[in-house]
Amino acid sequence: MARWRALPAGIDPAVAALVAHLRKAKDFSELSIKQLGSATGYSTSSWERYLSGRALPPPAAVRSLAEVVGADPVRLLALLDAAVNARRSGPFEPTPSSEPTPSSVPTPPSEPVPPSKPVLPPEPATTGAVEADDDRSDTGVDGDRHHLAGWRQLGLLGCGMVMGAVMVLLLVQPTQVAAARGVSGTAVAVPEATAFACSYTRQGGRWYAGNSETRTHQLVVDMSGPAVAELQCLLQRAGITPGGIDGNFGPLTESAVIQAQKKFHLDVDGQVGPSTWAALRG
Repeated sequence: MARWRALPAGIDPAVAALVAHLRKAKDFSELSIKQLGSATGYSTSSWERYLSGRALPPPAAVRSLAEVVGADPVRLLALLDAAVNARRSGPFEPTPSSEPTPSSVPTPPSEPVPPSKPVLPPEPATTGAVEADDDRSDTGVDGDRHHLAGWRQLGLLGCGMVMGAVMVLLLVQPTQVAAARGVSGTAVAVPEATAFACSYTRQGGRWYAGNSETRTHQLVVDMSGPAVAELQCLLQRAGITPGGIDGNFGPLTESAVIQAQKKFHLDVDGQVGPSTWAALRG
């Protein structure tokens, strides 16, 4: 049996889990994709999309697969529900680590080390030895004090420079981050969803719902727009529930299209073309 192709990069784990179980069930049946399509009533192209992760199967297709291969439909439907919820919540993105990098942690300034007290050579003994020792002692202390004062000034200057750099980073970094987000598109405002309605009219022996007048527009899963809303309205008028009039061609709309194609005795592939438009508008 041929090896399966790797799933697309960045696919949601819930969708990957569903596809893995569908592939396992298909392999267990030892049926080809064409044979699986004939046994379940869904086209070969539909199963190719389901088993490659490019589209989610409708619940009816999952039940048909479970019935053909003898798998547990409850488990497969639970995996399908999780995958649908994952698709609705948006594309999967790995969570970045929140730990700061070593380069982003400022290094505190090291404490200045005062110089060691210089060792003075012994003076020759004189009658004023005591006074000379006192003078040398005072001179050494004064020198140490001057050195310490100089180091303190350098330390204060260094701390001031570090604090100034930190303040600049705090002021500049938010602006740079906001600009980067604007360029990358991750922080731009999400456009509001377009509301669609069904306003049925009969013109030239055909039904229209007020969203699109197309009769040839090819529609497949994951497409969106007024033409999809028109399709959903026509399915609803035909007594088939598409799962809402939202202009998004998802698994529920695909399932409704398949039901309509079976009802009107068309080729069942879950895709909308001229023949499906003609049947729904007639």
